[in-house]
Amino acid sequence: MTVFRTLAIAGLLLGYAAVTSAQSAVDEIAKYRQQLQDGNPADLWEARGEDVWKQKRGPKGVSLERCDLGLGPGVVTGAYAQLPRYFSDADRVMDLETRLVHCMVTLQGMSLADATKRPFGSGTNRSDFEALAAWITAESRGTKMNVSISHPKEAQAYRLGEKMFYFRGGPHDFACATCHGESGKRIRLQDLPNLTEKAGAQLGYTTWPAYRVSQGELRTFQWRLYDCFRQQRFPELKFTSEASIALTTFLAYNANGAAFNAPAIKR
Repeated sequence: MTVFRTLAIAGLLLGYAAVTSAQSAVDEIAKYRQQLQDGNPADLWEARGEDVWKQKRGPKGVSLERCDLGLGPGVVTGAYAQLPRYFSDADRVMDLETRLVHCMVTLQGMSLADATKRPFGSGTNRSDFEALAAWITAESRGTKMNVSISHPKEAQAYRLGEKMFYFRGGPHDFACATCHGESGKRIRLQDLPNLTEKAGAQLGYTTWPAYRVSQGELRTFQWRLYDCFRQQRFPELKFTSEASIALTTFLAYNANGAAFNAPAIKR
């Protein structure tokens, strides 16, 4: 056997060992997450979210129990699996947080500034949106995603979201597709789902909101997009903006058919 052949075989064996080791690490992380799921701290956010939903708040002193999330006033079960969607009373497409803001303003009498002053929690400054999102999304657990783009404004939001997903920009010339446009990518030990494929889109979308172990906080999908923009060094993605709703519509629609499985738990 020649030296070159020996080196070639050794290289192949090392490559195989590296792939096997990487796959083993991925499998172990999946087992770790499954074990954590049995005691997911998101349960605490869910309990608080239900309480916030029923609290009488704002200048009008009423609860959110008459808020229409798309299936009728007060109907929560299964509602998240059909969001974002077009709401005729607001004449716009809304995701969950945007609709909650609408209800806080119209039903409870809050100002827009007061309703949106704390979209994401930190330490002792908890966010009502994260709590509400935890409870409302949990009420859709097991429901198949069924987001529509039949209304012209829904279709428009989808097309805009698609353009945003592939748009490259910022100091690093990044796009959402830079990290989520190919299979087999990861950052450190974090798998990056390929959101251009059906299975990847379904896995990526249906596991948010999620409790982030590294932060000790439950994070919504709006936060996930916000943080992706931050990491891309893009301009800040404004809470409940048209851009955030469009990108959510694109990703949610692509996840149709999958059973919703959140709040989940992530690193």
